[in-house]
Amino acid sequence: MSEAAIAKKAGLVDDVTEKFKAAASVVIVDYRGLTVEEVTSLRKQLRDANVEMKVIKNSILSRAAKAAGLEGLDEVFTGPTAVAFSNEDVVAPAKIMDEFAKDAKALEIKGGVIEGKVSSLEEITALAKLPSREGLLSMLLSVLQAPVRNVAYAVKAVAEKQEEVA
Repeated sequence: MSEAAIAKKAGLVDDVTEKFKAAASVVIVDYRGLTVEEVTSLRKQLRDANVEMKVIKNSILSRAAKAAGLEGLDEVFTGPTAVAFSNEDVVAPAKIMDEFAKDAKALEIKGGVIEGKVSSLEEITALAKLPSREGLLSMLLSVLQAPVRNVAYAVKAVAEKQEEVA
């Protein structure tokens, strides 16, 4: 192999290593059997959620994962592999891939990385079942508002009782 080709592949490994390090979550899938329309639809859904999907050679992925300090991913780097990187939302790639896999049986989630920790298929599917970030924030806000709301109801009840007495 020529030195130029080796340098190019080393550059690819460095790029993918940085993506692994910067990502909040990474989902690794086998896309074999998907039609062009399905892949296009999946990429659009991921792009809308600010998730980047790349098809990368397994040897490059394996070297990049080792360079990023992610051990235990070699068994998922077999067959045609696509990787979805999300730098912002931890749940988005898992949720989108899981939903898409329900309709497109050919898509198979193999594993991933959640906040720098290698995760199994079970952990990725459990993450996909969580509500979105916005949903979690709204749940948190409703929990925080409950005590204030209860105090307001109590004050209102006392005020109404005082009016009735007067």
